[in-house]
Amino acid sequence: MNDSVKKDEEFSGTREVEERHRVNEANLAKWMSEHVEGFAGPLTVLQFKGGQSNPTYRLNTPGRSYVMRRRPFGKLLPSAHAVDREFRVISALGKQGFPVAKAYALCMDDAVIGSAFYIMSMEEGRVFWDPTLPSQPPEARRKIFTSKIETLAKLHMLNPEKIGLGDFGKPGNYFARQIDRWTKQYRASETQHIPEFEKLAEWLPKTVPAQERISVVHGDYRLDNMIFHPTEPRVLAVLDWELSTLGDPMADFTYLLMQWTMPGLANADLKALNIPSQDEAAKIYCDYTGMAVPELNWYFAYNLFRLAGITQGIAGRVRDGTAANARALESAARTVPLSKASWEYAQKAGAV
Repeated sequence: MNDSVKKDEEFSGTREVEERHRVNEANLAKWMSEHVEGFAGPLTVLQFKGGQSNPTYRLNTPGRSYVMRRRPFGKLLPSAHAVDREFRVISALGKQGFPVAKAYALCMDDAVIGSAFYIMSMEEGRVFWDPTLPSQPPEARRKIFTSKIETLAKLHMLNPEKIGLGDFGKPGNYFARQIDRWTKQYRASETQHIPEFEKLAEWLPKTVPAQERISVVHGDYRLDNMIFHPTEPRVLAVLDWELSTLGDPMADFTYLLMQWTMPGLANADLKALNIPSQDEAAKIYCDYTGMAVPELNWYFAYNLFRLAGITQGIAGRVRDGTAANARALESAARTVPLSKASWEYAQKAGAV
């Protein structure tokens, strides 16, 4: 088995619930029998291997399986881990036929299992962790990428007002708000001084592009945050809506395009693999939405800056003992390289 396919298996699937992530299973089963239509125990609780932010569990019953996402236990940053927002967005999108898991029920009462949580359907399918798709034949690779890109385009074409999400984000420029948010998260979790981050925190807010459209923004739209149909090359469910809000679709779109510059696709022979190039990916999206590709350097600087803010938040959680995943340490170590790479794009975009 090659390493990449191993990687698909290492992150997929479940394990016994770690001691520190245990929940009161009797309370959970009782709550589900009262709030989840069609629920019938007995209940078995397992933990997914992936998912380092909000601990995620597989709940098995004789009739069907469910997924539970909950807030981590312990000290948290104020706006982080808002499972109620995740629940709200997948509920609204599901009603539009957009590919998400079915939202069953939300519990904001900490007394049940110790933190807020929600229950959704368990979508059985495939998760691909390696963007070169080593397990797939060439014709399937292009279709998988096309489905991923068109699904994002479909999300951005939905009118938030019309689908009941008109107040799902704050007004004003999305990028300005995000830069402010991730700078604050970085400061709240700061473990070291990074000169490039400081320069970016000053330069980015002064150079924010005008916002032309508002859509639901996923916030972390990558291949391994979606489940594909068990046999067909199409997206069955987009997962991990924790960072979703209303904002500028250019944020998701440029984050998608940036994946061609990251390890995985950056050094791959895309032609031989039959994976769309960055330009082809942009064309698939733009043909669907009618939008144009912006000048990318500013957006790439922004996306990497934001990732630096996120990884610094993880570093803070490692320090405070609330990080949910063994790979959190690896993420935390990325803050400096991300800040340096972001500053390189900023310089290409004119920063001095």
